[in-house]
Amino acid sequence: MTANDTKYTVVDNRWIGTNTMMMILEGATERFSAPGQFINIAVPGFTLRRPISVCDIEGDYITIVYDVVGHGTEALSEMEAGRKLDILPALGNGFDMSKCGERPVLLGGGVGCPPIYSLAKNLLSIDVLPTVVLGFNTDERMIMIEQFENLDIPFYVATVDGSYGTQGFVTDVIAREALNPDYFYACGPLPMLRALCTQLDIPGQVSLEARMACGFGVCMCCSLETRRGPKRICKDGPVFDKEDLIWK
Repeated sequence: MTANDTKYTVVDNRWIGTNTMMMILEGATERFSAPGQFINIAVPGFTLRRPISVCDIEGDYITIVYDVVGHGTEALSEMEAGRKLDILPALGNGFDMSKCGERPVLLGGGVGCPPIYSLAKNLLSIDVLPTVVLGFNTDERMIMIEQFENLDIPFYVATVDGSYGTQGFVTDVIAREALNPDYFYACGPLPMLRALCTQLDIPGQVSLEARMACGFGVCMCCSLETRRGPKRICKDGPVFDKEDLIWK
């Protein structure tokens, strides 16, 4: 990887929710090989990079969506168009679309929705029609609804408080709508992923999050124990097969 491969230009950076930003970056994209991969952004003034999953890739443009939750992401939210950023691209292993089955359901929770959007677009590109279910605590925290609706695919939303769509969780939508999927992909908060892996009697893949230092498997700070031994979320993941995960 050359120095030019890590230099990206901010094209747009705007609020899309009460606590959520969407940033569009211009730079090298040819290293990306699967939806679900992530980038690691060096934020000036901060030691550790910020890992953020990719929402979309179009030509030389990368779209990311991130919550503003601390000083680092707050500084990122203040980046204006034209700003140059040092970014490690195409990190981790993404979703394996070859396992999708005939009736895949894609489930996203909160800021876990962006990589699900990328996955949905990629499945459509290989003539697979997915069903998407998104979950949020309340309608005030919903993001990317219009983008998913524009995909013209079966699409459902659940909110815990019932302020939009189905009241409850993404698992409730699967039951109430009798979706009957034969495979699932998921990205979202850990309780949601645990519920899906323990309640759905079908195979699937989940994308995990973790604090990272390097982002490419050297520091070992994002290791977890799996049925195949210790794995690194940044290098061996962030996507793992359901059957390999151990839920305590």
